Amino acid sequence: MRICVIFNPTAKGEKARRFRHHLNDFGSQCTLRLTAAPADARCLAAAAVREGFETVVAAGGDGTLNEVLNGIGDAPDGFERTRLGLLPLGTANVFARELGIPADLNLAWAVIRQGNETRIDLPRVDYEADHHPEYRYFAQLAGAGLDAHAIKLVNWQLKKRFGPLAYVLAGLRALLGAQSKISTAGGHDSLTGELVLIGNGRFYGGRFPIFPKADLCDGLLEVCVFPRVNWLTLARCTPGLLLGRVLPASLTRVFRSESFTLTSPSPTPLETDGELIGHLPAKFSLQRSRLRAVVP
Repeated sequence: MRICVIFNPTAKGEKARRFRHHLNDFGSQCTLRLTAAPADARCLAAAAVREGFETVVAAGGDGTLNEVLNGIGDAPDGFERTRLGLLPLGTANVFARELGIPADLNLAWAVIRQGNETRIDLPRVDYEADHHPEYRYFAQLAGAGLDAHAIKLVNWQLKKRFGPLAYVLAGLRALLGAQSKISTAGGHDSLTGELVLIGNGRFYGGRFPIFPKADLCDGLLEVCVFPRVNWLTLARCTPGLLLGRVLPASLTRVFRSESFTLTSPSPTPLETDGELIGHLPAKFSLQRSRLRAVVP
């Protein structure tokens, strides 16, 4: 089995340091490609598919995962030719948690070497970036409104030093500003809110079960709409989420659909897998059982 591992050598954190210490060990079992700039992981992944690698591994966080995923999609028949593997080295590693990939580096590598494969649904979003139409695949989640504003406000030096705390502080800053009005329309459902979160899997932000009924293999995305987001919303949501509970039903409106649109009368940022990509309007769709993923 030919394996290509894509890794950002400037990645911070203890997991990334441990990976660098094992580079020689891993290098004897795979081909290692190092990124040198943003978006390199996407280009390297596309090249790996064209070169015939059977498994392409994202060694990093959810941002690296998203780049590698889209790189596989950039290659002709990429999702049929190549499997996606994960070495979770980032801050949250939400998709790795969803798939049950061990946090321990050696155990995660053993999963990749075993090569057990499953097929899961592949979401896609079509949107605008710099007034040009674009599209992006994502694995786990997407969001528009407050959470995307927070990502835009993240202090990256704080993220390197304190991890998830940087997102919490950015979220508090985002709450101080005016919130967007976002309309969702899909099938028989039409809702308006100030924050919309979309889940392919159950988890958001690490271990928070924002989408408890979501299933990677059921052909549907779960859409969670918050009619209002303010300090009261935060106060009511936080204690339960910290205890691993679902959101209070009175604070959200939820529907499930294979396709839907998001629009807003004001400039509203959009994120996928925790990375800011563009602005609304956006159209979401799902390709059932399209993604081949290596799992325990």
